[in-house]
Amino acid sequence: MGENILDIITNNSEFDSVVLEREFFATFVQFDEDERVKFSTAWKFLNEKTGDISRKCGRPYILHPMRVASILADRNMDMDCVVCGLLHSIFEVEGVSEDEVKSLFGETVFKIVRDTSKITGMKINAATIQQADNIRKMLFAMINDVRVILVKLADRLDRMRNLKSIEEKKQRLIAAEVLDIWAPLADRLGMQSVKNELEDLSLKYSNPNVFQQIKAIVAQKKDERAAYLKKAVDSITESAAKMGIEVSISSRAKHFFSIYKKMQKRNVEASKLYDLLALRVICNSNAECYTLIGIVHGLWKPMDGRFKDYIAMPKANGYQSLHTTVVCEGKPLEIQIRTKDMHNMAEHGVASHWLYKKGMNHDKVDVNSLGIFNQLQNLKDANLSNESFFAELKGELLGDEIFVFTPKGDVVQLPQGSTAIDFAYHVHSAVGEKIVGAKADGKIIPLTVPLQNTQIIEIITNPNAHPTENQLKIVKTSKARQKIHSWLVANDPNFVDKAAEAQRALDIAANNDRSRKAQEEKKKHIRAKNGANEEEKRSALFTGRIIVEGTKNMMVTLAGCCAPKPGDLVVGYASKKKGIMVHKATCLTFQRIANIENRMVELEWEKRN
Repeated sequence: MGENILDIITNNSEFDSVVLEREFFATFVQFDEDERVKFSTAWKFLNEKTGDISRKCGRPYILHPMRVASILADRNMDMDCVVCGLLHSIFEVEGVSEDEVKSLFGETVFKIVRDTSKITGMKINAATIQQADNIRKMLFAMINDVRVILVKLADRLDRMRNLKSIEEKKQRLIAAEVLDIWAPLADRLGMQSVKNELEDLSLKYSNPNVFQQIKAIVAQKKDERAAYLKKAVDSITESAAKMGIEVSISSRAKHFFSIYKKMQKRNVEASKLYDLLALRVICNSNAECYTLIGIVHGLWKPMDGRFKDYIAMPKANGYQSLHTTVVCEGKPLEIQIRTKDMHNMAEHGVASHWLYKKGMNHDKVDVNSLGIFNQLQNLKDANLSNESFFAELKGELLGDEIFVFTPKGDVVQLPQGSTAIDFAYHVHSAVGEKIVGAKADGKIIPLTVPLQNTQIIEIITNPNAHPTENQLKIVKTSKARQKIHSWLVANDPNFVDKAAEAQRALDIAANNDRSRKAQEEKKKHIRAKNGANEEEKRSALFTGRIIVEGTKNMMVTLAGCCAPKPGDLVVGYASKKKGIMVHKATCLTFQRIANIENRMVELEWEKRN
């Protein structure tokens, strides 16, 4: 095949807008007539606004937008997304208004371009990525339309491909940003090929010496490696044919960044690594995948602990495949087995939802069905301002996940390190608030112990239980932290939250007042219904005053959480502002106060003579 549009733009210093448009349609033939008209309108608009502008490197401004649009078209994105690739930086151009873009290309294109511009304006880099305000803006921009991130990933990918024209210091900063933000996001969205290329290009500019070393080692003995892989491919193909299975097999060296990470992990040079080769086997069904894994393990001995079943247990980004590493002719060989649909998802991830199916009908993605966007949508209206919260949220979104099951068999996805308390809040906030214990695979486990993959989790609740400050320190998910923090602020007088201290005091007072009134009304109702008043009989034995370690007339405060009454078995401790705080001996709040055993005082109700 001859040059496509990306080759032409990359390899030629001069360009003609009409030629580029013609080559675009010659390269990407999937678009219908209406879509071609929409692209041509956007291309003409872009030429009118930026045709005479050049970049610092001297090349025409307009080439980068065309490359971004081509990257999106190459991944079979819909035309709205491709047009947004053309226009993603149009608001940087003097004289272009939002109303103009909206009227020409519609509300959808306008919003995607606007939100892409917001992310571009954040100037993310390794020095500022921890700033909570910027992370918040980026995340909230993401949730409006997943295509905002897809356009931005295409923009980052093209800039990385053309990074050699800028100064070395800036190259390293951009490479760090890509490794920190954009490559993990591509991975999170399941776009493996984009992730791999971003990582390799980042390594090329952040650590050029190592990159060249790995490149040279991978290039060594190319013919010998090709012969070795051909034997393996022929063996699998022949064995599969005997079972009536048609397969497509591709061989490759692992991408450079993954080799670099192996070097770091094992503390060896690339030349000392042997598992640098991989085969990818594509078949037609799940059943064939499992048959093929049996064939492979029959041909070569599998290495212990290297088999992974991502078909039965997909990754969080939807990735499915069988992975195994075998010893073939004395060398480790990684083999991946998947169906065509799984391969499409592995390569394109979220973007695969836009691929053409059955003629020209688009299979549109439902953004709300994607875990990451659904999670962010739930946080959109929350009052979020804490910097550490956003650092945790970033880790939660970009970090590793575990999968556990409910007793009914439903799969629950949680960040690694999550506890049964996080699981309970994931099920429902009311379950989280009342948790007192948990079982994993039928056995009682401590609430502080992180859950493990594939465990079946059962939550034990108590209607009298409620969140505690210790739970707040244990949990990993933002939802659990938010809910526990909110409950403590509203209900626990011992929880220190300086920013809300004054308001909390008012809330507690109001809640206690309502609670006392409600209890009084309930007592009246019981007295009227039963015609008995056992509490009054018991209270008649006491004056209602508390004796503190033998001393009368001390300042005491009855706790609103358990509302102790004369005759109740009571316990207490000295507080700074309210004298002796008095609780029922059975009060859960009292039992959960830190170091309470060192603050307790002896109490008793004063009896009538």
